[in-house]
This record gives sequence, C-alpha cells and structure tokens, in this order.
Amino acid sequence: MNDLNRAWLGVVSADHTRRAVDGGFIQLNHGKRYGVARLRKGDGFAIYSPTERYGEKTPLRAFTALGVVADDAPYQAEPMSMGARGTIEPWRRRIEFLPVRRAALRDLDLKLTGEASWGYQLRRGLVPLDPDDFAVLREAMSIP
Repeated sequence: MNDLNRAWLGVVSADHTRRAVDGGFIQLNHGKRYGVARLRKGDGFAIYSPTERYGEKTPLRAFTALGVVADDAPYQAEPMSMGARGTIEPWRRRIEFLPVRRAALRDLDLKLTGEASWGYQLRRGLVPLDPDDFAVLREAMSIP
C-alpha cells in the first residue's frame, strides 16, 4: 500500500546525487527555482541517474536515491561556482533521504517506463512520478 499522494523523479548524475544525499537537499536544473518550487512537503522524491558522473557519456541508468520532501518552501543556498557557467546561488529543497541501494532501471517494472517516449521527458530534469512507482522503487531499493 502506498501512503503518498504525490511523488517526483529528479534526474541527477550519481556523483551529484551523493552530494545531495550527504547534504540532505536536492538542487535541480543548475539551481533554478522553478523545479524545486513544484515540490510540497511530504512528497516522495526519487533520483534517477543516467550516468555515474555529470557530463559523462557512459550510461549508468539506475535509481540512486529516495526520500521525502522535508521542508515547506525552496531556499536559496550559498553561492557556488558552476565553472564556465559562472557563480550561482542555487535554489534547493530539504529531503529526508532513506538508506537505500541502487536499483537498475532494467530490473524494474514501472508505469513510467510503459508510457510512450518516457525517456524524452527525463530531459526536463524533474517529472511527476506515479506514487505506485515510488512504492515499487522503495521496495526494490530498501536495504534488508
């Protein structure tokens, strides 16, 4: 049984996901506010990592983190360098991440992947996730 009303899927490389989990936050689309502003406290949040490292081409295609939105509104973090993109003050949300293990996309049966052109929508960086898919991910990724 699933107790969430809403869930989201963020697309983040695995190396950036580790930073997010360690810091207890999520930052999307190079720190832009619009994505994180869509989240509400209590929403489920899963991270899909197409690659191990940002900018790499070698595919990972795994779900790498899972949690629940823990705050009421986006907050602006301290300025950070984005290299050639300059310095930004990213917008973030606090996430209570669960202790999980990675789950390969190919090993899961999700409503998300049954939709036509499902992979294309991941290019947006944040997509709604069916709460039932969140429950499937929670079960598959739970550490025994």
